[in-house]
Amino acid sequence: MKGYRKMDLDVEKAAEFLELPSSRLSEIIEKGNLKQNWDEYNRIYRFEGHAPQLEDGSVLIDNSGSFELIRGFPKIKRAMLLEPALKNNFSDLTSVAVEEKMNGYNIRVVDYKGELIAFTRSGHVCPYSTERVRNFLDRDFFEEHPDIVVYGEMTGPENPYVQKHVYGIESLDLFVFDMRYKDTGKALEIHRRRKLAEKYGFNQVNLLGEFNIKEAPVRITNIIRELGKIGHEGVVIKDPKMVLQPIKYTCSESNRSDLQQAFKFYNEAGRDYLYSRVIREGFQSHEWEENEEDFRKRCLLLGESILRPMKETIAKVQSGERISDDFIIRVRNKSVIYKFRSYLERFGLHVVLGKIEKKGNEYTAEFRKINKSTNDKTLAMLEGQLWS
Repeated sequence: MKGYRKMDLDVEKAAEFLELPSSRLSEIIEKGNLKQNWDEYNRIYRFEGHAPQLEDGSVLIDNSGSFELIRGFPKIKRAMLLEPALKNNFSDLTSVAVEEKMNGYNIRVVDYKGELIAFTRSGHVCPYSTERVRNFLDRDFFEEHPDIVVYGEMTGPENPYVQKHVYGIESLDLFVFDMRYKDTGKALEIHRRRKLAEKYGFNQVNLLGEFNIKEAPVRITNIIRELGKIGHEGVVIKDPKMVLQPIKYTCSESNRSDLQQAFKFYNEAGRDYLYSRVIREGFQSHEWEENEEDFRKRCLLLGESILRPMKETIAKVQSGERISDDFIIRVRNKSVIYKFRSYLERFGLHVVLGKIEKKGNEYTAEFRKINKSTNDKTLAMLEGQLWS
């Protein structure tokens, strides 16, 4: 079939490996739910949309007829009310482990043909992330544990997706938060994973404590209040054995920070993304039993996080400025700068590459992502067009 020739995939063998009828895999391909990666990674295929028993962004690697499966990020559901969520999800446990949820972007790291590569949440091989992880992670780990995938959070100010200055990081760094077996996606127990990461010198997300299930709501609430004060994102609450699915819970300050960034580019931001963060604020205010003064303060801060960036965007467009998301990347191999620009442009993004500077043994490059939809919509409104 046309799709198979283009992908050069042995559908029968791949279906057998995935334990699917070949007709089912054929259907997935024909619907465009299995896509081929680009350039030197064209023997790597990513699942998009519905695929049976596979998370979005799962990756199938074709090693000349033998296969590996790198499962996508398991969906971590969110606690809206902390105490009932803990009781409902972890009632059979005596304790839960609490790790910090850092604010950045997720990657999965594996060894591919003798070099480390980094997959994004969607299953693409990001050239910038790949170049960085080769500096951050000891490849000996992957040689000695070839069946394990490392999951981590890329965070810091020199970040093309989520620029954060709150962690004391100068450029960009990787923090390991999970390790899972290839093919099955089974997670390593928390304490084993942390010992392995420590042995190989990997940075890790902070382990904030392991708490008795009865005292966990109060202890986690106190942690959330303290993390909020320093602008951090929140926590992930886990079964220490990693049998039960984790849940996440975020700080009010993080919700507002997300909204502030999103409303700067209001016509690009997804409605669900915006709406869910407002809903979180209502539930947290209720659970914390805020008095009228604290509730009013929350309302004012929430409103400001929504309206101020929008007003600033409108004023900038009226003055003739183009709204953009500006960021810097830092690499050792200068060619990665151009590969990364092409990578972004393949997603249909309007990217402007600015100044490139050599700093020691590295290069920094300035990028501007022009947010065309918000620019065009704002200009149209200023010229009298009606909202439809």
